[in-house]
Amino acid sequence: MLRIHRIRLLTALILPALTLLSLTGCRPVPPTPRSTTQPTATMSSTNLTSSEPITTPAADVYAANTRLGRGVNLGNALEAPREGEWGVILEEEDFRLIAEAGFDSIRLPTRWSAHTAEEAPYSIDPTFFERVDWAIHQALSHGLNVVLNIHHYDELFKDPQGQEARFLAIWQQIASRYADYPDTLYFEIANEPHDISPAVWNKLQAKAIGAIRESNPTRWLIVTPVDWSSHRRLQELVLPDEDRRLIVTFHYYLPFEFTHQGAEWVSGTEKWLGRKWTANTAERQNVMFDLDWAAKWGKDNNRPIYLGEFGAYSKADMDSRALWTSFVARQAEQRGMSWAYWEFRAGFGVYDYQRKQWREPLLKALLP
Repeated sequence: MLRIHRIRLLTALILPALTLLSLTGCRPVPPTPRSTTQPTATMSSTNLTSSEPITTPAADVYAANTRLGRGVNLGNALEAPREGEWGVILEEEDFRLIAEAGFDSIRLPTRWSAHTAEEAPYSIDPTFFERVDWAIHQALSHGLNVVLNIHHYDELFKDPQGQEARFLAIWQQIASRYADYPDTLYFEIANEPHDISPAVWNKLQAKAIGAIRESNPTRWLIVTPVDWSSHRRLQELVLPDEDRRLIVTFHYYLPFEFTHQGAEWVSGTEKWLGRKWTANTAERQNVMFDLDWAAKWGKDNNRPIYLGEFGAYSKADMDSRALWTSFVARQAEQRGMSWAYWEFRAGFGVYDYQRKQWREPLLKALLP
């Protein structure tokens, strides 16, 4: 998210092709006690959800992207400086609800930099690692694919040279810890690189890929362009051509004046309050143009596309939010993209935690 800024998707992706191409202030509660069956760094796929072995010919990168399907971000929890500071503490019930609703995956935004030593060897806090273990286990044991990323590492983008060793050490620790996990766990290199040049980011991202590949030679990895993961910067993305286990992500919050109206973390957004999205011709054409841009880049470069974030903030009216969300999701699916809505139960939430119920217009927009 720009924080300064049931029918499954497999059907939704295949059928169009066959037819010729379709904060809130949540009350913090204590986390669910960790299960005694919590995975360790050596847990294998036989302990969790079964999946196609990644060494089989059928397990290509496009199939891996299709498997991500329709997802939702578990935002404002592990991405906060400390879990709970932004009103969300993850619970086992979250994962059950998401799976039972019919989602295929979760994206787990994680602020590793807040739990990593500032000096070499840049060790990650063991207690935080265990908490991430718990969250991954909850998702996998509920049959959900998991995208695990590095979120809100702003220090990296302000000082890429000074933070490079720490960044790579973080990934080496993550990759080593989860090397034996099933291929339903995906690694996303970094969330929304910003204030960094494409040339510098391309080199840094390639080094991170190399660091991960030392222990995870066949793990599905998700990579991104600069400018807050903008589709408009895909043309500047340079990837190692020999690595075909890469999925490319972008984020979509346009028109920004609609999706972020009243957003407290963005200056001046109160003047956008009342902005509607009615699905008129011009509005629909703008979305289609943007998604066509991303889809064409993916086709030209033979890389599958994952729409890792999209959503409209709760200050917009629900009818407009549902219309926009449904249109973006269906258009992404028609272009063969997997997606993850931003987010589960905070300011953009599809689930109302205080009332313990889904926001039905948004849920139906995502899972019609």
